[in-house]
Amino acid sequence: MTRLLPSPVSTPFTFWYLVVLLATTALQHLLGETVSARLLELASTDAHNLWHRPVMSLVSSALWLGDDGWLVYVIIFTFAVAPLERRIGAGWTCAVFASGHVLATLATELPVMWALAEGLLPATDGRWLDIGVSYGFFATAGALVPVLARRFRMWAVPAIEAGIVVIYLIDGPGTLGGIVTFAGHLIALHIGMLGWWRWLGRRGVTGTLPAPAGPGDCARPLAGSAAR
Repeated sequence: MTRLLPSPVSTPFTFWYLVVLLATTALQHLLGETVSARLLELASTDAHNLWHRPVMSLVSSALWLGDDGWLVYVIIFTFAVAPLERRIGAGWTCAVFASGHVLATLATELPVMWALAEGLLPATDGRWLDIGVSYGFFATAGALVPVLARRFRMWAVPAIEAGIVVIYLIDGPGTLGGIVTFAGHLIALHIGMLGWWRWLGRRGVTGTLPAPAGPGDCARPLAGSAAR
């Protein structure tokens, strides 16, 4: 079981990302509610921040958690992010994660920015809190689907989509924030799954889970496949 846990050697991206999230979560407690709320407001990828400081908000929003669920993310990263990293390496796992975080954010927030500019939404809808790692996580979970053995894939997609629906129902059905986040989760999932499927095939890692990945598997394609 301990072999599955992220480590700085076998899964450095997963391990050090969790360390950063632990540090920022602890910082929120140390700074107090008022200061931490202001930091989260500055890091949010809401329409206002994306208009005035797009790069900073896109990067910083992925470094914070909006609640005390750090231990939950340890479990999530252990079973969704780390297995992918063992097969494609830290750099490419970071790329998959970032593709979901950035593209899903832009796909959902740019329409909000347009609606605000056209006066279709009140100005307050441009400043709702939008932080966290869920878009990146769902992109990684989506990319893990092709890695699963064929017999597991037909169950994995509906299970993940059902989880997205549950999150929507819990977090705020009917609100703008809830709708935007729900759409972002679905977009991120399909970015990871459909956008990276052919590349994962070229790497020779499709269908390799639950077979264990060896230390060198992330850099060695299967016979007959071309790494790139």
